[in-house]
Amino acid sequence: MISTVEKVLFLKSIDLFRTLPSEELAQIAEIAEEQPLAAGDQVFAQGETGDALYLIVEGKVKVHQGSKELVRLGERDVFGEMAVLDSEPRSASVTAVEDSILLKIGRDDFRDILGERPEIAMGVMKVLTRRLRETSRK
Repeated sequence: MISTVEKVLFLKSIDLFRTLPSEELAQIAEIAEEQPLAAGDQVFAQGETGDALYLIVEGKVKVHQGSKELVRLGERDVFGEMAVLDSEPRSASVTAVEDSILLKIGRDDFRDILGERPEIAMGVMKVLTRRLRETSRK
């Protein structure tokens, strides 16, 4: 079980949350649910309604469409933010490739955070822009 203090330290290491004061990180840590996964566990499936975004505390996951792997993500990576923002179905599935620990932040909680902290919205745009550029290069 990850303590609130450990969650705060972890959140501080994520670009998306780096600029927030510790008090606000503590509030986010309180709503972030720990989600342990075994290798092979699916986080969510393509086509599902997106109800949360995820932060990888440890381990690795693959983002895939069927058997086609799009990318592997590891410690400190964020995923699931697109569906949280636009309420569209998930564009891909995510499955753990090794035992992993995630933090899950629900859609409504995340939207509340975005409303209060525009710099986090800017951080999300940077993440999405980086992914778009990476996709364009492939």
